[in-house]
Amino acid sequence: MRPAGDSQGASAPPNRRRRRAGAFVPYLYLLPAVALLVMWTYKPLVETFQLSFYDWNMIPTSSKTPVGLQNYAEVVALPELRQAVGNTLVYIAAFLVLSLALPVVIALLSTRVSGRAKTIYQALIFVPFLVTPVASSAVWRWLFNAEDGVIPRIAATFGHEMGDVFRSPSMALWGVVAVVGWQLLGFGVLVVSAGMAGISPDYSHAAALDGAKPWYITRRIILPLLSPTLVFLALMTILLSAQWTYPIIDILTQGGPGGSSNNIYYLLYEFGFRNFDAGLSAAAGTLFFFVFGAIAVVFVKVSDKLAFYDN
Repeated sequence: MRPAGDSQGASAPPNRRRRRAGAFVPYLYLLPAVALLVMWTYKPLVETFQLSFYDWNMIPTSSKTPVGLQNYAEVVALPELRQAVGNTLVYIAAFLVLSLALPVVIALLSTRVSGRAKTIYQALIFVPFLVTPVASSAVWRWLFNAEDGVIPRIAATFGHEMGDVFRSPSMALWGVVAVVGWQLLGFGVLVVSAGMAGISPDYSHAAALDGAKPWYITRRIILPLLSPTLVFLALMTILLSAQWTYPIIDILTQGGPGGSSNNIYYLLYEFGFRNFDAGLSAAAGTLFFFVFGAIAVVFVKVSDKLAFYDN
């Protein structure tokens, strides 16, 4: 007859193996997502980096010619790149106002609206974000039409002739800003309103009992507690402004006239699919990837200093 300890010892290793095997089960649920992430994100990134060292016209039957760092040197020297980078910075600055500063003002004003009116008010502001770029571009092209558009007619009553906004070197960029900013405003208001909903009203009530004025409460209590949300919106605006404007630029201006409304993402499209220079486009894309990656890393590092938490 075996001792009780021997039977426990004999059964312990199988139980331990089952526990070890069970520890890997949760990771199996992640495999489909990881596989798709590798296939559609990391694999194209690696291939883009490799392609940046070749000269290729995107024709499958043509061979790729190694050129070393020539594509990078050519990209940096292009005047079109400097113009596109400058326009991208203008877009970012404009959207920091339209998707960050203005939504804060609107969200603060919406706190004075209550009941069903507040729901309708927020829905009307958010609806433009749901409109597709093609549909919104068609509507705004009609509104800015130089002959019978509503906006030029209103401007003419004040003695200002707008002309064809999307064909004007001085106005095309601002026309794109107006269209994209109109869509992003609702998204910004939604995010800021969600951030404000997470702030306990007890802070404001306590300050009001101590005699604090509404502006003082907003400046000293609400905005500091809202800072994590504002940091998130600022990072999204800096990283994604060029992507947000890309479809509108493609539909309304095609980067013109004379590159006045171009940005870095549309420039990549022109290099790759208009000039059929895949190597140049890949080199520019690689440079932009590292630049925006560095910006994101720095932003994340300093976010703890910029944001204030109530815990």
